[in-house]
Amino acid sequence: MQKKLFCPYCGLRLSKKFYENRDRLFCGHCNDPIYENPIPAACLVVTDDQGRVLLVQRSVDPQKGLWCLPGGFIELGESPESAALRELFEETGLTGRIHKLLGVTTNPSRLYDSVLLVGYWVTEYSGNLIAGDDASDAAYFPPGNLPEIAFESHLKFIRGLMPEDLLA
Repeated sequence: MQKKLFCPYCGLRLSKKFYENRDRLFCGHCNDPIYENPIPAACLVVTDDQGRVLLVQRSVDPQKGLWCLPGGFIELGESPESAALRELFEETGLTGRIHKLLGVTTNPSRLYDSVLLVGYWVTEYSGNLIAGDDASDAAYFPPGNLPEIAFESHLKFIRGLMPEDLLA
């Protein structure tokens, strides 16, 4: 991740300052800290009536070629739920209804430092499964026979939903 060097408000060089009990970037001209926060994203564990998990194969970096849950970044003015369902449609052609919140976690990122991820479970959906957007493939996998998962946070949501013996 490229570090910020200049204030986004006045354009002058930033410095580090111990502020609010931690080192932060600080603009001496604006007299304000520059807060750096995780990037918000949402994903879905979609299960079919056979208990299989829907995964998409990434066609872009990071982790190009590996499999992950349908999901992506939350846009401005969008709720985590609507972002997750939008990404489901963009990546798989499916529309769905969120059954349950699975949790919130973070995932390290080379590009963004940290991604804050909200996970949901979808059991009701419709449409024709087709890979789209930044997915090169989309398929259902039995929990005990998953391909390599791109992100540990996605595996955490799957594990939270599936009994450990099914994931062995």
